[in-house]
Amino acid sequence: MSTVTEPGTPPIPQQPRRTFAKWFRQLGWRHLVTILALIFALYPILWVIGAAFTKNPSITSGSIIPSTPTLDNFTTLFTNADQPYGRWYINTMLVAAITAFFTVLIAAGAAFAFSRFRFKGRKVGLMFLLLVQMFPQFLSLVAIYIIMVNIGDVFPPIGFDTLGGLTLVYLGGAMGMNAWLIKGFFDTIPIEIDESAKVDGATHGQVFWGIILPLAAPVLAVVGLLSFIGTINEFIIASSLIQTPGTKTLAVGLQGFIANKYSENWGPFTAGALLAAVPVVILFMFLQKFIVGGLTQGSVKG
Repeated sequence: MSTVTEPGTPPIPQQPRRTFAKWFRQLGWRHLVTILALIFALYPILWVIGAAFTKNPSITSGSIIPSTPTLDNFTTLFTNADQPYGRWYINTMLVAAITAFFTVLIAAGAAFAFSRFRFKGRKVGLMFLLLVQMFPQFLSLVAIYIIMVNIGDVFPPIGFDTLGGLTLVYLGGAMGMNAWLIKGFFDTIPIEIDESAKVDGATHGQVFWGIILPLAAPVLAVVGLLSFIGTINEFIIASSLIQTPGTKTLAVGLQGFIANKYSENWGPFTAGALLAAVPVVILFMFLQKFIVGGLTQGSVKG
């Protein structure tokens, strides 16, 4: 193919055709790594979806594409009186929603104090919150168990084997990294906005509720989403504090389907896990526009 040029101008040199080996060294290997990473990440999800629609699947014989799709596993979830999946579902969503809501409020209140006020012990308090996160919550499981048993003797609604008590335990870890993350976002909001509002007669509470929280909606959405997902997935504390079948959460209840060595019901288990993921996916899709901004802006300044 010839190149038409104006008289007196040098011809444009033709670019040599890039070989496949050169393309693979420069760019192709990145596509290969991405494809392998996607396969590694998506295969377990696809296996769960396939097993949920397969009758009597095993841990080794599950198929991504079931030969004869069936809804028997979903029917079993809601017809077995000994394993009230519907009740577990309601319990979990209720506990997760309440925990996420109050986690955001508690962490936002602490972050506002650490970000906007200067008081004695401020730096020590921030470091203490960070150090506490080094120790998993289940390390204090014995102490939590004894406390909840004793609280139940005084005030049964938030004692042992109650959803109120379980929610209260989850809220014990509401601060920590959540407060750090929200504080980092609050620090990016100019303090001049607070001062301007105070000149107009606004109180600290009005500044917090009317100005700071609306501006910090992205990071609040991130903290709420992470708390919601973490509460749904939590098993160790819930299995220790909840014993009655009617008050179990999804993680504790579904474990019963695969707990017995010779009667592992992977079909209902995968079907229940699939249904449990639906609210998380919906919430994630609803809040996705806040997630990137909340994570990046909150980590820039702290």
